[in-house]
Amino acid sequence: MHTNLSPRLVCILLALSPVAAWAQDHIEPAEKAGKSPRPLQAPVPGRPPRPGGGASEGTAEEVAEMNHIMSVPSELEKGRLAFESHCTGCHGPKGEGGRGPTLAQPSLPRAGQDVDLLRIVQRGIPGTEMPSVRLKTGEAPYLAAFVRSLGKIPQEPVKGNPAKGAELFNTKGACLTCHSLNGKGQAIGPDLTNIGQRRSPSFLRISLVEPGAEVPQSFNSTRTEVSMPANFVFVRAKTKTGKEVAGVRVNENTFSIQLRDLTGAMYSFHKSELAELIKDKGMSPMPSYAGVFTPSELDDVIAYLASLREKPKP
Repeated sequence: MHTNLSPRLVCILLALSPVAAWAQDHIEPAEKAGKSPRPLQAPVPGRPPRPGGGASEGTAEEVAEMNHIMSVPSELEKGRLAFESHCTGCHGPKGEGGRGPTLAQPSLPRAGQDVDLLRIVQRGIPGTEMPSVRLKTGEAPYLAAFVRSLGKIPQEPVKGNPAKGAELFNTKGACLTCHSLNGKGQAIGPDLTNIGQRRSPSFLRISLVEPGAEVPQSFNSTRTEVSMPANFVFVRAKTKTGKEVAGVRVNENTFSIQLRDLTGAMYSFHKSELAELIKDKGMSPMPSYAGVFTPSELDDVIAYLASLREKPKP
């Protein structure tokens, strides 16, 4: 059967066909790939289900659901299971911290509001090691509720004298040679201004005694962001002319890398001019303080570092 179409109608159909193809690729990727949509999370008893099944990020409905979950132990247990599945590898089984920051504290620096916590749970924090987690539909309020509940856990006790630790930090430890604190010191290692809020005493002890044990493990140089977080990865670079530089990565993108050597000098290289670029996985430029501090001095330094917390804004 033949259908007579006017030339004008044919032109219109041809013009619309790319739009239809684009829509097919972008609106229904799961169906096109032959995948079924994820099932919705079962509704919380006693309350109507949220519109859209929880796909939005940090909505008022999700905040309300999150707070409801915190009041129901059986529902909060689901959040604990989600936390074990997605978060313990970096943040520890009780949120005590590890490669990731401490979550067992009353106020989280980046997630003071519930809506911010929900957004981070669903999207991660771009430019950091906090990734976007692939959650089931409706799982975010459960996970966020459990994270918030960690702030009610009693904080880890710290033995030692912070005042003595401060003196050791500035003298025997010479920590400001590589670290910065309240704008003073060097930026070779992480800033320590609020380290007590971000890291647990256990993590601080490991970092002082075995610095290489908790070196951040993000080494993917093919990421598409304009720049990559430093992560304090130790890098060795050799140019095609024979110049060799070793230091901590400050920034990196597809075409260039910037690093700071242990004297604080900065270097920037186009990758095309490098003959060799080695990222030492598991290596830290920080020395072990196991033989520098006595056990009691180590306790004092840890007590001082644990006391370094962000001062409340006036």
